Amino acid sequence: MTSFPIARHAFLAAALLAPNVHAATPPADWPAIKRAVAPDAQLEARVRAIVASMTLEQKVGQMTQAEIKTATPADVRQYYLGSVLNGGGSWPNGNKHATPADWLALADAYYEASMATDMPVKVPVIWGIDAMHGNSNVAGATLFPHNIGLGAARDPARVKQMAQAVGKAVRATGINWVFAPTLAVVRDDRWGRTYESFSEDPRIVRQYAGGYVEGLQGDFKDDANVVATAKHFIGDGGTDQGKDRGVNRASRRDMIGIHGAGYVTALQAGAQTVMASYNSWHDGSKDYGKMHGNAELLTGVLKQKMGFDGFVVTDWNGIAEVPGCSNDSCPQAINAGIDMVMAPDDWKKFIANTVAQVRDGRIPMARIDDAVTRILRVKLRANLQKPSASVHAGKPEALQARALARKLVQESLVLLKNDRGTLPLARGKKLLVVGKSADSMANQSGGWTLTWQGTDNKNSDFPNGDTILAGLRAAAGERVTYSADAQGVNVADFDAVIAVIGEGPYAEGDGDIGPAANLRHSARYPEDLAVLRAVAGKGRPIVTVFLSGRPLYANDLLNLSDSFVAAWLPGSEGKGVADVLLRRADGKVDVPFTGKLSFSWPKSVCQTPLNVGDKDYAPLFAYGYGLAYGSKARVGKLAEDSSDAGCGKTNAFPIFNQSDRATFPVYVQSGNERVALGADLNATYRLPTLAVETAQVNTQQDAKKVTWTGPGFIEAKAAQPRALPAWAIEQGALTFDTLVSAAPQGKVEVGMGNAAVDVTSEFARLAGKGRQTVKVPLACFAGLDAAKVDNAFRVTAQGSFVAAFTNVQVVGGAAADSDAFRCANR
Repeated sequence: MTSFPIARHAFLAAALLAPNVHAATPPADWPAIKRAVAPDAQLEARVRAIVASMTLEQKVGQMTQAEIKTATPADVRQYYLGSVLNGGGSWPNGNKHATPADWLALADAYYEASMATDMPVKVPVIWGIDAMHGNSNVAGATLFPHNIGLGAARDPARVKQMAQAVGKAVRATGINWVFAPTLAVVRDDRWGRTYESFSEDPRIVRQYAGGYVEGLQGDFKDDANVVATAKHFIGDGGTDQGKDRGVNRASRRDMIGIHGAGYVTALQAGAQTVMASYNSWHDGSKDYGKMHGNAELLTGVLKQKMGFDGFVVTDWNGIAEVPGCSNDSCPQAINAGIDMVMAPDDWKKFIANTVAQVRDGRIPMARIDDAVTRILRVKLRANLQKPSASVHAGKPEALQARALARKLVQESLVLLKNDRGTLPLARGKKLLVVGKSADSMANQSGGWTLTWQGTDNKNSDFPNGDTILAGLRAAAGERVTYSADAQGVNVADFDAVIAVIGEGPYAEGDGDIGPAANLRHSARYPEDLAVLRAVAGKGRPIVTVFLSGRPLYANDLLNLSDSFVAAWLPGSEGKGVADVLLRRADGKVDVPFTGKLSFSWPKSVCQTPLNVGDKDYAPLFAYGYGLAYGSKARVGKLAEDSSDAGCGKTNAFPIFNQSDRATFPVYVQSGNERVALGADLNATYRLPTLAVETAQVNTQQDAKKVTWTGPGFIEAKAAQPRALPAWAIEQGALTFDTLVSAAPQGKVEVGMGNAAVDVTSEFARLAGKGRQTVKVPLACFAGLDAAKVDNAFRVTAQGSFVAAFTNVQVVGGAAADSDAFRCANR
């Protein structure tokens, strides 16, 4: 079992004295791991006997994981499904407010179905869930700070307690497998999953990983124990430019010493499953390709050199990342070492295809038997029982660990600036609280909260949580006044102002800061700068509480603030913030600041990558920085950069990808009825002649599918016109990815600005051909004023037509491509 002999403050001191992440010589090769869960001869004999009794269909069924939206308990029985999962925004009966009893009833139904198959030996189904920072898909569960905040807390012992609480909360809903911990070591903070990482320093990730696994799994003899997942193997935090599913270009030394660090302690602690990563790896001399198809790493490294004897599961439709594969077929991935395939919607086809691939020799039976052996080994070790047999089953109180979460919130806060000694505030002061995030459970909880992106949540969805505003009011009562935008209030009427601002929620994909953008927060959230300007310079101290999933360039916000707190994504316990900001009633400090940066803070808009140990390392606030009350350190006036220029190399100007976080807001219109597409990825919008729903073209929930029955359109249109950059105009084309399900029965036009192009024949040609990219040269849009574009993309149909759209952008040079659309203007 992993131990943590170094005290928290001693660890911090060591980190500050020796910040180089390579201070300890990294291993020359992947280490062999001595696992906490030893082989059991009796269990192995039982596994062999079960495997020998199974048909091919039963084996492949065990290797298949289906989503609860598409797989019923009857399907589990009929197809011998080994696992089910629920993605973010998927709940029993589609009910976002399902109770623990509702979850438990469905879990029992799946279990009973798995024990009613015609297999000679019944094998229980295992249900997996993204319990990322608490049982975060379940309404009413305690939400802990996301991993970036836990890293700042520097408290592995309390994080282990958190994992124990998460296991208990998950078992309360009848589920027995958690897709955590995330062991990414993030190297470029533009990645939208940065907040899922404990630190840019592999030592913190390594220190946390083992205890997290121990907390979840225990010895599988306690009713609160669940199967843990070390994810994502490997290098997901190191992709070029922070691009989700991109290419990690680390050297072999860094892949082992940095990105592999957390796996050492996680596997030592006995992690029973490992999830493969979406990224690929190119070390400068060798292209290892996509991880889901990488036999050298999944089998040669993970299973053979490191000795992992559990099973490897894919990510959501992860096999489709492998060249030549699709959501329902990938012998390459199984041969590479994938044991269980997460095929959420296409699981029936996957089973049929895989059975056929075994029979025709593309997948050896020995590989199937090995995969099933690993799956059964984990299930037997985990001692899977009927979900309702747990002492915590169905109990709402088992979802609660609020005192623990509140303590972790307190420890996670990092004081970046306190030049005038404004903090802590006296409890008797009259406080004006401003900012959109002060009274927003969604913003303080972030992504992977009730829904995948976390974007369509309301305060009413969190019956057992407190916003930061609620925490301040609980502490200071009627002396707290709130104005989200600071309009119509006289700052002079108050003793101090607390501004709670920051990023809105996001998850993978949507959260990426692309190469056309930079790290400047105010460029993406100008309302935060506006609210601070509304209250600053009026004779009252300004305390800014900044919610974010990563460090960001915020010099303008820092300059307007007397005190500035990096609060990350604290979760459901907003009172933990008030505990640290306000003095006790007797005037003494209630809770001190102890949090320290686990990520370096940039001093310029494009200072990325930025990691401790880098050559010429010069951040604004260094790794390990964090002021305490009484500190004499001053930040002073900082240089400001208002640039919106991108940090990466790109020839693409984005219009929308994940349409719910669009650069240009997206609308649909039928006749005089017009609807803005909101943040709810599960919503379907129905107008008289068209309907819109979220769909997949490239990745999970990345597109909008429009079904026309008559005239209507979908468009991306900004409130104010924007100029297309010069590099996008040069031989530029409007490009988009589409999946045409039904050919148009009438005219279809693609528009930009006030111009439109007839593309009826193009969509007719693409019908039924799967994902396609359409490229319409800008020259086709006669009279387009590239300096004033508000309507950047419009598809208008006159009759029946079904198509999905995503990845809409203007791409410089694309008009010269051989597959570009040919129009009369060219």
